[in-house]
Amino acid sequence: MHTAWRDPEAEQRILSAISLEEPWAAVETFAQLVRLSGSPEEREALDYLIERLDRWGVPYRVFWPVCLVSTPVYATLRVVSPEPRPIRAKTLAFSPSTDGAEVVGELVPVTAEQAAGLEGIFGGAVPGALPDLRGKVVLVDGFGFAAQAVRWAATGAVGAVFVHPGEAIHEGIATTSWGSPDLDAEETVPAVPVVTIARPDGEALRELAARGPVTVAFSTAVETGWRPIPVLVAEIPGTQAADEFVLLHAHLDSWHVGVGDNATGDATLLELARVFWQHRDQLVRTLRIAWWSGHSHGRYAGSTWYADAHAQDLVPNCVAHVNCDSPGCRGATEYRDVAAMAEAAALVRTVIRDVTGLEATMARPPRAGDYSFTNLGITGCLMLSSTMPEEVRRAKGYYPVGGCGGNIVWHTEEDTLEVADPDVLLRDMRVYAAVVLRLLNAPVHPFDFRATVREIEAHVHRYQEAAGEAFDLRPALQAAGMLLTALDRFYEHTATLLDRPADDPEVRRVNAMQRGLARHLVPVDYVRRGRFRHDPAEPIPPVPELAPALELPHLQPESDRWHRVRTHLVRGQNQVVWSLRQAHRRIAELLA
Repeated sequence: MHTAWRDPEAEQRILSAISLEEPWAAVETFAQLVRLSGSPEEREALDYLIERLDRWGVPYRVFWPVCLVSTPVYATLRVVSPEPRPIRAKTLAFSPSTDGAEVVGELVPVTAEQAAGLEGIFGGAVPGALPDLRGKVVLVDGFGFAAQAVRWAATGAVGAVFVHPGEAIHEGIATTSWGSPDLDAEETVPAVPVVTIARPDGEALRELAARGPVTVAFSTAVETGWRPIPVLVAEIPGTQAADEFVLLHAHLDSWHVGVGDNATGDATLLELARVFWQHRDQLVRTLRIAWWSGHSHGRYAGSTWYADAHAQDLVPNCVAHVNCDSPGCRGATEYRDVAAMAEAAALVRTVIRDVTGLEATMARPPRAGDYSFTNLGITGCLMLSSTMPEEVRRAKGYYPVGGCGGNIVWHTEEDTLEVADPDVLLRDMRVYAAVVLRLLNAPVHPFDFRATVREIEAHVHRYQEAAGEAFDLRPALQAAGMLLTALDRFYEHTATLLDRPADDPEVRRVNAMQRGLARHLVPVDYVRRGRFRHDPAEPIPPVPELAPALELPHLQPESDRWHRVRTHLVRGQNQVVWSLRQAHRRIAELLA
């Protein structure tokens, strides 16, 4: 199977060349730098990377796009009555700033069911029936990030206080705009200021409110504006199909010194730049290595700018993008729920087994990280890599977080050098290197789009079961079935090409076909908006054009909402069927 293709000799040479000397020095340097987007200390980190690339002779470019970024400065919160007391608090990037002026209001505790994992962190759960919160300050559990802040701020409250799940208060961002906002980004920033506090203080406030009215006063200071931020892109040209490239990327900016998120990832890219440049004569395709700013303080502003500015190159030529966030963290001894789109899952799982001897479980990439290339239809794999075992996390009393190998120092002042583990970092660097090498050198791109179509088909079956007789999704299911049959023939053909070079005309043709398949199928499974827009930074269901079918069993037939959902599904199914048929047509033309 082409997804298991490997060149053991080349892989051994490259993986054995990876060492800890350079990356660990980078981690130690970054551990002293607070890398806020566009800040002087981030510039120091950038200069460190550039100095190393210059020393080794690796070609690169530095871009300085002007993006909208936001930095929280401080927040205050105090109980005014019945028992005056100060409470430790923070605010979020893109929260409206009171510029230090206090807002006073009655505190109203509410409850909302939180989803688990990353969806719980970035989702926007709000109960269906809300009390009248006009003029009130809402108190609710949750991180307050992205959609949470926007949803609750829309209730009429004058402020929102989010209670984090532990004793730490995690830094974060409140906008749902993916990258710098455009004209479609209205209502993606909360309308009122947001404050975040630790769980013990939240519990104390709930107990106080249970005994009678509580008045609180809070203030925030947030600096938000358009400013230049750095995007560093190194490029190592391939020797055969040099126009085809793999994009390996990580974010340079951080909350505090951010060792586990993401100094270790930046160091991984630096070491892979050194090693792949050293072995550049063995690379078939081109490798681009990108360090983005604006991840933490601009909601992926740097990678989104790159996707926008280089779309006309990315769409025809990018084989895949590989995200590197939070590798090499202490206690991260397993690979669980590793992000990979379905077509790349077998590749990633096989690499992890080959390199580490460990079995990995795979997961659908969440709407998070620097997956800024999904709307373009580009296959993505990896994000977080290794993590601590679930039983260890539970034994430590840790709750789910979005990085640092599962360590709850994520997005806090405690994400320091002690979070990183050199042995784990060495292992993770080799996993990333092997994934990248196979993407670069496999004659036929090591994907299986049958897995993608089966995933789409399974979700459409689930939606059909929910819709029942209220809507017929058979056209989408039939289109998926026909495409699967064509893909079987396509992969029978590609199996005859595995001993040919990547610049063989027929290999070039089938690889262009695979990239074309991704451009059709990735948006079907992940995208609501068009190819050159960006869906918001909140959870998106699989095959989103058809996901509203899940509503139908809960709606009154012939009601206004029932008709609107059905109308939406007609248009959505047209999009899905058209995309699946376009993919089928391209395969038929190639095989003819």
